[in-house]
Amino acid sequence: MVYAYMRQVPEFPHLTRQQSDVLSFSVKKELKIDKEVVEYATKNLALEERGEFEAFLQTMQEGNTVVVSSLYILSDKAEELIKVITCMLSHSVNLWIADSNTLMNKEARMVDIFPLLNALRKEEKAKTNQIGRPKGSKSSSKFDVYRGEVVSLLSKGMSVSAIARELNVTRSSLKDYIESRGIKELVEGAWIEMNESVGTRGVDNVVLICPFEEARRMKEAKAS
Repeated sequence: MVYAYMRQVPEFPHLTRQQSDVLSFSVKKELKIDKEVVEYATKNLALEERGEFEAFLQTMQEGNTVVVSSLYILSDKAEELIKVITCMLSHSVNLWIADSNTLMNKEARMVDIFPLLNALRKEEKAKTNQIGRPKGSKSSSKFDVYRGEVVSLLSKGMSVSAIARELNVTRSSLKDYIESRGIKELVEGAWIEMNESVGTRGVDNVVLICPFEEARRMKEAKAS
């Protein structure tokens, strides 16, 4: 099943524009759209408030494909996108982003996906170019210039301590930066849960976890 996903909220491209971009891209890629999914809202809701979208994600099955005109249509917040993409990958879904001609699936490398999220962070910062920082936003950091290198080294299995020595910085400050930017979750935390009894990072010992389903299981466990 191939889904065209569109989202109509204030300041987002109009649905007709999104639809045109998705359909044009699908024709080029020889993808036959089976169903169009449209999410309407009067404001840009936080991910946890988008119940219908969460329900849509949980209906995804292995082999499904989702096509969007741009990555930020799913969410314009990088931290939320990590959760959304994680959930799609956990269901073995193929995600096509039309404007960047990018395919995200289980075979995609985190170091290749990170620049897209980084670009989204910059766009978000540009939109909120005002006096003071919006609630929940991240301030700039001296480690921002090392972000790509940090992602690359983490994806190769290097520890935070080793990376800190490599960059000649303190481990504690680097660790704080990695956690505040969600970098570890991007590379190995929220994206994959390793079987700790196996020392290698082979495909057979990697299990993708959908954070929405995990949160629901934890909630049900507390209630029981």
